[in-house]
Amino acid sequence: MNHVLVVDDETEIRTTLEEILREEGYGVGSAATAGDAAVLLQDAPYDVVLLDIWLPDRDGLEVLNDIRRMHHDARPEVVIISGHGTIETAVKATKLGAYDFLEKPLSLDRTLIVLKNAVEARRLRSENEEFKRQFSASSVLTGESVPVKALRQQIRLMAPTNGRVLIYGESGTGKELIARSIHAESLRRDRVFVELNCAAIPEAHIEAELFGYRHGAHPGGPLEQRGTLERADGGTLFLDEVGDMSLKTQSKVLSALDDQMFTPLGGAQPVRVDVRVIASTNKDLEEEIAKGNFREDLFYRLNVVPFFVPPLRERKQDVPLLAREFLADFGRQYGRPRIEIGEEAINALMAYHWPGNVRELRNVIERVLILNPRVLRIERKHLPPLTQKSSSRSTSEFSTLQQAREAYEREYILKKIEEARNNISHAAELLGLERSHLYRKMKALDIVVRE
Repeated sequence: MNHVLVVDDETEIRTTLEEILREEGYGVGSAATAGDAAVLLQDAPYDVVLLDIWLPDRDGLEVLNDIRRMHHDARPEVVIISGHGTIETAVKATKLGAYDFLEKPLSLDRTLIVLKNAVEARRLRSENEEFKRQFSASSVLTGESVPVKALRQQIRLMAPTNGRVLIYGESGTGKELIARSIHAESLRRDRVFVELNCAAIPEAHIEAELFGYRHGAHPGGPLEQRGTLERADGGTLFLDEVGDMSLKTQSKVLSALDDQMFTPLGGAQPVRVDVRVIASTNKDLEEEIAKGNFREDLFYRLNVVPFFVPPLRERKQDVPLLAREFLADFGRQYGRPRIEIGEEAINALMAYHWPGNVRELRNVIERVLILNPRVLRIERKHLPPLTQKSSSRSTSEFSTLQQAREAYEREYILKKIEEARNNISHAAELLGLERSHLYRKMKALDIVVRE
């Protein structure tokens, strides 16, 4: 839910806006003075502030200035409202960072449209700030293997251009990371990065997501919605898994790419944009063209600069670096001290063929940390059997029968504890053990679970 703070000394306006915005699905707070507003902004995050320019204890533009100095992540968008609006005041408010300026008496339709766009603007700003934190140009891609070094070099060469990019790779290899890295080193790095997952959106909705709609083109929905193409104006649009897009949508995307212009659903006026398109696919698009599933002309428009992301099994030497990076990331997320990983555990991870690629490795590391909340050093016995399948054929997998049995018992007990949602009594019933016997087993196998 998005949250709006209404700051106005007129009770009737505050009450009316509160009622209307709650009906529209917003969380709403209100304040009659600048002082009350300051307290509310400290206590809770808001997405947008509707700020009256005339307040009994302070000038609204001064309040706007204070809000713009807030911490970037906590800073809401500000929409100025005034019954004594002038062009000079509107210009001054805009220069101070106001998202928009509304005159009283307020038009309900315009207020809702401006508010919706302001919420979206704040979301995009937050996403981009998070992106800048996570993906700096100096850490494009984790790994020291030859394929990763080649990718880094290719990104450095091609990112500063406006050439369209098509990223090939299996699911879970990190195609989105490559796209974000290209954006981070491009001339558009300070503009938005907008992602559209073509495989995750139903066919009936993908055109609305891409091109947006106007004036109630969808009965019962909002009056208008900006599509991803419009939101990406000036920045980068990432079409993830573009091979899953229907032929009908492909035709419209082709036209939009050629003209950098499109007409929203239900709209009368075309919208012109300046967008760099990066696409990705886990399919062989040339094979899809032969089958009649993908347009050849769209393929050539997208495939200006091809990138090939290798599967993890072809860059095994990067597994230790990735595993330690994920341990550090999840350790910070879960408030855990620095966690190490033993050499035997690393060897087991490197022996596995990783059909789910980097995403699977990340999930395994997270699972290990969740199921072992007090372990400070990850050993091979803490890893699920999944990561040991490819090496289980080798006589070096376990040095003794006892080690193999303990590894199986540990995983089986952890699985039953998961099924019992960490209820040890219930887990003991599922295992056919006395509760005290299960506790002894857990202690022997170094299993620690928070009930």
